[in-house]
Amino acid sequence: MTIDKGIHIKNIYYMLSYAFRILKQEDYKKVAGEDFDKVHDLFADILAKGVSRQIRQGLYREYVPMQEDLSVMRGKMNINETLRLQVQREQKLACEFDEFSEDNIYNQILKVTIHRLIHADDVDEKRKQALRKLMLYFGNVRLIQTDHIPWNRLIYQRNNLNYELLLNICYLVLNYLLQTTDDGQYKVIEFSDEQMNMLFQCFVYNYYDQEHKELKVSAPKMKWSDDNGSEDTIIKYLPQMETDIVLKNKLNDKTLIIDTKYYGKIMSQKYDKPTLLSSHMYQIFAYVKNMDKGSTGNVSGLLLYAKTEEEVFPEGKPFVIGGNSIGARTLDLNQEFDVISKQLDMIAEEYFQKC
Repeated sequence: MTIDKGIHIKNIYYMLSYAFRILKQEDYKKVAGEDFDKVHDLFADILAKGVSRQIRQGLYREYVPMQEDLSVMRGKMNINETLRLQVQREQKLACEFDEFSEDNIYNQILKVTIHRLIHADDVDEKRKQALRKLMLYFGNVRLIQTDHIPWNRLIYQRNNLNYELLLNICYLVLNYLLQTTDDGQYKVIEFSDEQMNMLFQCFVYNYYDQEHKELKVSAPKMKWSDDNGSEDTIIKYLPQMETDIVLKNKLNDKTLIIDTKYYGKIMSQKYDKPTLLSSHMYQIFAYVKNMDKGSTGNVSGLLLYAKTEEEVFPEGKPFVIGGNSIGARTLDLNQEFDVISKQLDMIAEEYFQKC
């Protein structure tokens, strides 16, 4: 099955598997063999398998600050609260202490995501049943509101590294896939172009990083080339150039800058002629010329689009402008993944075949 713009749902799994290598482990391999009608079914299945695996290993625990009124001293005393208890003739001490607990933000995010998938209208019943069984293990974990989850403050270390994939799936589900209806149920919405563009870029980057060890893969920020070399020029006001993917052959100076694009529409119309968006061409050209400061011609550029259902799309040999090769092509995500991987391999082969 496919989602918007003709992406085979199972390919979302493969794209994620390059972003998160843990998906290539044994527990997740069954996902690749299943059929999914909806992308949230895919995520529900990944969560079911991943959380089940985590439960077998033990849910992540960390020290959580607690406050409790006790008959004996534990931790340190909250003086003001203890005085309040004494005024109320309560023979207890207000104690503050840290407890090694499963009730932490990591497990709370898992629980609320599982809860919402269970109550979503369009999630397959078989996967809901699997998630319901997992909820039994979260009895000591609070069901939190999702409005103020500190996503940018989550830290992954050796003890909770397996949570990184799971919580990223939770982030996608809670922020992009589910929307609350008037009756309190959750309906499914689709990915935004922005989110799919990020996934597409991350996938292509990690594919080359993992499958082409002969290449150095990076995403550097570049400075504008300024022949004057003065800090007083207007160059300090120009926007920073942030590349998506830079492939560099380790044996020589051949370099390919790839700018990935995921849009509903690739081509524009000008005088009844389909053309690439000028802003895209200017962008890749600026990247190439500013990286190739010595005008060696060893730096090439490629606009790589996720293929849409448009009748006309960019294909063909790259052209040379100012001594540098510039090209554009599409990657069809609505096909078997081995075909997609061959297309990516072919790009590397074509641009570095003379190396």
